[in-house]
Amino acid sequence: MLIVAERINASRKAIRAALERMDPAPIEEEARAQDAAGATYIDVNGGTFPGREAELLCWLVDIVQAVTSRPLCLDSSDPDAIAAALPRVKTSSPMINSINLEADRYARILPLALEHRTKLIALCQGEGALASTAAQKIDLAAGLIERLTGAGIPLDDIYVDPLVFPLGTDHQSAQATIAAIGGIMARFPGVHTICGLTNVSHGLPLRRLVNRTFLVGAMSAGMDAAILDPTDRDLMSALYAARAVYGHDEYCMELIEAFRDGTITA
Repeated sequence: MLIVAERINASRKAIRAALERMDPAPIEEEARAQDAAGATYIDVNGGTFPGREAELLCWLVDIVQAVTSRPLCLDSSDPDAIAAALPRVKTSSPMINSINLEADRYARILPLALEHRTKLIALCQGEGALASTAAQKIDLAAGLIERLTGAGIPLDDIYVDPLVFPLGTDHQSAQATIAAIGGIMARFPGVHTICGLTNVSHGLPLRRLVNRTFLVGAMSAGMDAAILDPTDRDLMSALYAARAVYGHDEYCMELIEAFRDGTITA
C-alpha cells in the first residue's frame, strides 16, 4: 500500500504559521514523524499564499529533503510552482498532485511529468465538472488513462483519484467512490487508485472512525494507495489489518512487524 503523507500542507494552522515565519523546525518535525510512521511519499503543499507558492514550495522541498530520503509528492494548484520545485527534487520517482482533464491544467502538467518522469495523481475531474456517480468517475478515469498512456506515461505511474466528497453533503459519495475504484482497477489492470482519505469525513463528528471505515471499504475494492496521516496509529492499524484480511500481506508478516515495532496498536 503506497502511503502519501498529508501533514505538510499550508491549510493546516501549524504549517501555515511555519511558512509565514519561514521556520524550518515544524516542517522538519513533521517530515521525520511521517517518515517514521511509514510514509512512502511525503506530500509538500505551500498553497494559500498568493504570489509566493513557487517560492514556498521550493523552500519546503529543500527543508524536507534535508531530513528524509523519502520521495516527495509536489502538491499545488499552480503548475508554475510545480515547475519551479521539480528541478530541486533529489529523490527518485517524484509524484505530482495532480493532473485532470481540464485543458489548461492537463497541457501544463503533462510536459513536466514526461520531462521529470514523475508519478501522477490523476483526478476524475473535467472542464467545470466533478464526477459524483460511479459511472461518471469511471468514464473520466478512462479518458485520463487513455490520454496519459497515449502520451507516454506508463500505466504503473498513474494513480487515479475518483474524488470522494464529504458524506455530509453527498451521503452516496463513499459508496460511489468504492464502486468506481473496483471498476477502474478491473478495466485497467496495472493502474493504481488513490484518494484523499479525509475528504470523506469533513464536517462530521468521529472523523477518524469514518476515515478508517472508508479506508477499509476502499481497500476491499482494490485501492492500493492513499493520501492520509500516517501518524494516526488507529488508521494505520486498520490499514495493516485490512491488508492481512484481503490477502496482501503474506503470512501477515507486515502486520506482525508493525505491531512489534510499535507502528500500530490494538
